[in-house]
Amino acid sequence: MGASLSDLDGEDEFGEAHEINVTPFIDVMLVLLIIFMIAAPLSTVDLPVDLPSSTATPQKKPDKPTYVTIKSDLAVAIGETQIKRIDLVKALDAAPDQGKDRRIFLRADKAVPYGELMDVLERLRAGGYLKVALVALEGVPEAAILQAPDSK
Repeated sequence: MGASLSDLDGEDEFGEAHEINVTPFIDVMLVLLIIFMIAAPLSTVDLPVDLPSSTATPQKKPDKPTYVTIKSDLAVAIGETQIKRIDLVKALDAAPDQGKDRRIFLRADKAVPYGELMDVLERLRAGGYLKVALVALEGVPEAAILQAPDSK
């Protein structure tokens, strides 16, 4: 049993198709969509900070949060812009369309001494920024760690 794809006239060629084949176009668009969905979260580069963990329930972030970061070398940055500690309040005041009643998210590396963290908090308080939230990584509650059976 065999089948022939040729016409009865003996032509071995197919007729020309005048329609656009959109299947390859759709495939390319789906691949590009997946690439952009994966790459978009990676494009928000932050300063590398080794944050401590916390078991508190996470709070909702505002649309445009203001991050003040203390890096392990004790340098202070607003967002990704490094500034001097003396200019911290001036730089926050210079931000357009944001007042002193906004929430400031303070991040500090694990290696930062407590006194340095308190110095930055005191500068913010003296500058009129009273809504300061400390940022930490989400962690496992310590009680759960203590109650876990030993895996020996």
